[in-house]
Formats: sequence, C-alpha cells, structure tokens
Amino acid sequence: MRRTGAVAAGIAGGMLLLSGCGAVDLPLAGVRVGTDGTPYAVFRPCGDDAYRGPSLEGRARGGGDGPVTTGWDSRREGLRGDAEFPLFAPPGHWHARHRGRQELLPGHDYTLGFGHYVTGDSYNAVVEFTAGQIARLRPGQVWADGRAMSRRSFERLAEESC
Repeated sequence: MRRTGAVAAGIAGGMLLLSGCGAVDLPLAGVRVGTDGTPYAVFRPCGDDAYRGPSLEGRARGGGDGPVTTGWDSRREGLRGDAEFPLFAPPGHWHARHRGRQELLPGHDYTLGFGHYVTGDSYNAVVEFTAGQIARLRPGQVWADGRAMSRRSFERLAEESC
C-alpha cells in the first residue's frame, strides 16, 4: 500500500513539474492618490526580490485583449526595493515607453504591475482598476486586491502575501 502511495505521489509531483506551473498573482501593487489628486503607483516586492517589466496598461472597456491605448511599459530587469511614483511618471532610469494620453481615462480598465521570475518562486504583482475607483479613494487609502483599504492594511496585505 505504501509503495502504491509513493508511486502515485511521484507521478503527481512529476505532472506538476511537467505542467510548468506559472507565476502566481500577488497583491503587491496598488494605487493611491496624493493630496493634490495625483494618482501614485505603489510597488512592494517581497523582501529584496529583484523584479522586472513594470507596466501600466489601459484599454478601452469591453476591448478585451485589444490594444493598450494609454499607459507605459519598461523592459528593465533587476529592479529592487519598494517604489512609489506618480502613476504616469515611472522613474527615469526605467526608460519607460509611454503610450497614448498619460492620464486616467473614463471607460478604460487599467492593469499596473511587475514580475519576479525565478524557478520555483515566481510571482506577478498586479492591481486592476478604473479611473472611477481611483477617483473615489479617500486620503490615506490604497486601491489593491480589488478594493479600497487603508495604507496600513495594504502594507500588511503585501507583507503577508510574501
């Protein structure tokens, strides 16, 4: 009986290896609003993990996987540490490529995030939102994981997700 269980466990483990399990999505990215109403990106990678490919993609609602009509992307790798910056103005050393109008547009769905890809420990930091959701944030709130929360709650969520 033990031998059958061991064989079954080995087959299951092999199937997981062969299936090429992908990166998990974690709530390590958020959006907050400054006192002047400017939206800010908030990135919280796990520990000192390096990350790459930060981006903001805005697509017309109902466009599915249609073209990105507003936002930016960077091909930079080896980025480290927490980051916080105006949503449409990523750090200059990221050499981001900007697309379309650099402001939150009504009727658009946005995805902000970055990736950490290491065999066995890969994750995507992702937050999805609309202009309306960000406009309704109160001072001190962050939009992450599909909802508004306090800054403290976001920091705790990010820490516990790692």
